[in-house]
Amino acid sequence: MTTARPLPDVVWDDTLIRKYNIKGPRYTSYPTAVQFHDISAMEAEHHLMQQQSAGPMSLYIHIPFCRHLCYYCGCNKIASKSVRQADEYLDRLALEMANTSRFFGQRTITQLHLGGGTPTFLNEAQMSRLLDLVSRNYQWLPDAGAGEYSIELDPRETSPEMLKLLRERGFNRLSFGIQDFNEATQIAIHRVQPLGLVQPLIEQSRDLAFESLNFDLIYGLPHQTPTTFAETLEQVIELNPDRISLYNYAHLPERFPAQKRLGMIGLPNPETKLQLIQLAITRLQDAGYRYIGMDHFARADDSLCKALDEGTLQRNFQGYATQAETDMLALGVSGISQIGGAILQNHTDLEHYQNRIDNGQLAIRRGFWLSEDDTVRRAAINALSCQGYLNFADFDRQNGVNSRQYFSSSLNQLKKLQADGLVHINSQAVAVTELGRLLLRPILMAFDAYLDESNQNAFSKVL
Repeated sequence: MTTARPLPDVVWDDTLIRKYNIKGPRYTSYPTAVQFHDISAMEAEHHLMQQQSAGPMSLYIHIPFCRHLCYYCGCNKIASKSVRQADEYLDRLALEMANTSRFFGQRTITQLHLGGGTPTFLNEAQMSRLLDLVSRNYQWLPDAGAGEYSIELDPRETSPEMLKLLRERGFNRLSFGIQDFNEATQIAIHRVQPLGLVQPLIEQSRDLAFESLNFDLIYGLPHQTPTTFAETLEQVIELNPDRISLYNYAHLPERFPAQKRLGMIGLPNPETKLQLIQLAITRLQDAGYRYIGMDHFARADDSLCKALDEGTLQRNFQGYATQAETDMLALGVSGISQIGGAILQNHTDLEHYQNRIDNGQLAIRRGFWLSEDDTVRRAAINALSCQGYLNFADFDRQNGVNSRQYFSSSLNQLKKLQADGLVHINSQAVAVTELGRLLLRPILMAFDAYLDESNQNAFSKVL
């Protein structure tokens, strides 16, 4: 365990933020997705057969369907209104679970996350079927109360009956896709869900005693101004979620054609975007939220803050988490697993995914085999992104390297960042400063062996 270092609020330095507001990875994985390559189902199966761990696991299930296409969205999604299509998809998930339970059926699921698309595209009967499949194929015991079980919700598609069902079946965390409460912005992004629709769902969630509620917000959308975004922030603070994820809108119409509609409407310029994020950081910290790092805020009594202070915070494909580092199994189209030194991603095309499953194969299409160097660098990136601290002696014991020699090039790159006050470096450790926590990505990039000018533009800006 890394030494705990309770951290104060982040600070804003306009000059340095403009200097380091560069493009770079979010490091939900290392190596990042741009390094993934083709992997055969046979290769993947051989790897999984070698995994003998009896430790706990995380399980992610991707539900790709949405009834409404949100124009900003960069997720793997399919616009549909077909109940039958969801049933057919559940048929494939049932086969995929039966196949993967050969390798993981005896390992306890301590983290479960349903994402999308929109998991609440499923009706109550379909959701019950899905959760029955999880219980039948894996050691998922939500009544034990020892895990984190969460789901992403679209307020437009979430009924009171669905919330009650989720709580009864063991879910203890909810994530609401809010984005913005401003009506003009909601109309522009094709996601109209006024405060009057969201508030009753929040109140019911509190009454049902869900342990943690998260709001997803996005800045950089059409019609957002400091005035309108301040109003959204006040409404969010009044609703009092436990966590807030505040994402920078990445405009990539060449990859996501629906985003072309937003470009035609007009987006905030870079100057306005910086004003929006500065406003949000200031207001949320004043309201009692702590900046965890890379888009995430949490109230001081939330388990994310406790994990941050205790040095146990982790990071995975879903962002920050409190559980100790575990293997993650991802099911469904485009799901990304991280298991025993391998990153394995399912087909991103629904038809190809279904064909693989129907043929009794794993749906894995691509991924990455981590080398020893990848594993060491991933550990350093996780330490700095989660604890804000890399103690050389602790790291050397845990990873079997002389970190000051191993990372000599990285530490040399950090000298410029140290001169600008983003990190402190001495003979014992690298420590991220309050300003550096806001600019984590440029710090982590110094440890990335694959990043160079040829692929850096594949990523979004830091802020």
